[in-house]
Amino acid sequence: MPDRFRGDKVTYEISDCILGKVLVAQTSTGLCTVLFGDSEQELVDELRSRSAGAELQAGQTGSGPTGSGQTATASVVQLIRKPNEAVRVPLDIRGTEFQQKVWQQLRVIPCGSTMGYSQVAVAIGHPTAARAVAGACAANPIAVVIPCHRVIAADGGLGGYRWGIKRKLRLLQSEQSV
Repeated sequence: MPDRFRGDKVTYEISDCILGKVLVAQTSTGLCTVLFGDSEQELVDELRSRSAGAELQAGQTGSGPTGSGQTATASVVQLIRKPNEAVRVPLDIRGTEFQQKVWQQLRVIPCGSTMGYSQVAVAIGHPTAARAVAGACAANPIAVVIPCHRVIAADGGLGGYRWGIKRKLRLLQSEQSV
């Protein structure tokens, strides 16, 4: 869905975090993209490919509705450092109906817990769709905020992670220590 933001203005900011670089982008509706990478150029290129047709603007992301005064970027970085203490920001989540169901289910997995792909499939009413759940996890445009890193393989292994297994392991380990 590379043209999912056609005609929209998308403001983005890049910051450093414990996982490398993080790009946080939002529309006027809310947070729409969180990407991890090793270089700013890599992140901007990926945002461009995911947001074809949008007007991209580098700059500070707006603040969340909580009145904390934190930018969306600061809230995401805080979520990475302290998963139980993060400020919630409004989201602009765009995907297929199936992806939406998966992403909604991922948001209810408690910090420090995991679910298998098959368990997620059962929870959303599609018990034979474990592979499709994995695809929805890989397509997740809002890393960490929609915690696809909390979905693991049936054998207890980490499975895959769009942003690399090392980042997934680090996220899961940090959530275990809170």
